[in-house]
Amino acid sequence: MFAQFDLDHELIGALDDIGFKKPTSIQELVLPEAMAGKDVLASAPTGTGKTAAFLLPAAQHLLDYPRTKPGFPRVLVLTPTRELALQVAEQAELITKNTNIKTGVITGGVNYGSHKEILTSTTDMLIATPGRLLEYIDNEQFDAREIELLIFDEADRMLDMGFADTINRIVDESANRKQSMLFSATLEGAGVIKFAKEVLNEPVYLEANPSRKEKAKIHQWLHLADNKAHKFALLANILKQEEVTRAVVFANKRETVQFLSGKLFGEEIPCAWLEGNMPQDKRNNSVDRVRDGRVNVLVATDVAARGLDIDDISHVINFDMPRKADIYLHRIGRTGRAGNKGTAISLVEAHDMLVIGKIERYLKERLPRRVIDELRPQHKEARIPLKKPKVKKSAAQKKAKAKKIKKKSAKKTK
Repeated sequence: MFAQFDLDHELIGALDDIGFKKPTSIQELVLPEAMAGKDVLASAPTGTGKTAAFLLPAAQHLLDYPRTKPGFPRVLVLTPTRELALQVAEQAELITKNTNIKTGVITGGVNYGSHKEILTSTTDMLIATPGRLLEYIDNEQFDAREIELLIFDEADRMLDMGFADTINRIVDESANRKQSMLFSATLEGAGVIKFAKEVLNEPVYLEANPSRKEKAKIHQWLHLADNKAHKFALLANILKQEEVTRAVVFANKRETVQFLSGKLFGEEIPCAWLEGNMPQDKRNNSVDRVRDGRVNVLVATDVAARGLDIDDISHVINFDMPRKADIYLHRIGRTGRAGNKGTAISLVEAHDMLVIGKIERYLKERLPRRVIDELRPQHKEARIPLKKPKVKKSAAQKKAKAKKIKKKSAKKTK
């Protein structure tokens, strides 16, 4: 129960109202360490309560040490995308609804004037994307010196998106902070570890092992496609299946998103679409249309692979394969959330087989190949075998091999 963490009754009451009865594995790990004031480096799969794991200690900090004078935010949460920032802010509002904690959001893609109140009146907790926030810091409209708690959500994705310099500037500006926390679905790659070492002070490393109830059960398979036209025919066929109740279709380029949206409309499959250059109000409208069931298909670029929180997504379909294996994992994480079952289907052309090999090595499993009878591919798969793991030889084996080589060379010299 959440009461074991000495959270104020206002927060416990809000959790009850939301329906959070029992902490998830990541929350059980993070809450005691974070509330003890330690820096945290945490990893947990998507859909396992990661957001509440950092919002609850942040809110408790603000309640334990009340503000003594008006000023800039004391808690800053940085996120890679606008969508994720809005969703974190929405959950922050729910968690702190019984308190006087004031939450604000600053992101790109909206009118500068819409942030005036946050920049000129007292805000306690700020959720922001790095680029727009740094603009305000550079223009001396925002003072990061009052930040006491700095939180990075999906830090690896922020680094992948090229925010490293921007984030480091914000880190430098918030040098007076007392505590930092870094969260992500995965903590792989030298870049994230190096960054964590630079910004965190003797962090506790926490990696959740979700319970069976929390774990996503995602069925994954692929269909081979001869070309783009064949791939679209497969997509349309899949989206018309009865079991596809709500789907996200991923493409790599915004031109492909627009192409698919038009073609699906022609197939009488209404959809919303989402890509990086859209104004924020249009992006919000697209997500809302899917959330409230006006349409059941969202076509998106990878801007939606992180932070998109739409309930009950039954299927994720990769029309284009992602360029990296970890992005594949983030895409399919949009389905099968909070213990629900989900399905991830990839439409694969011959040139995609290299990345399929990388994904299969990353997952340590082979993706099943499936066929739709009336849309069978004409070309056979270019098979790329999985690399066998190298087995380290024991000292005795090395010695025996050296002896064998020595004998062979001795015979040759005779």
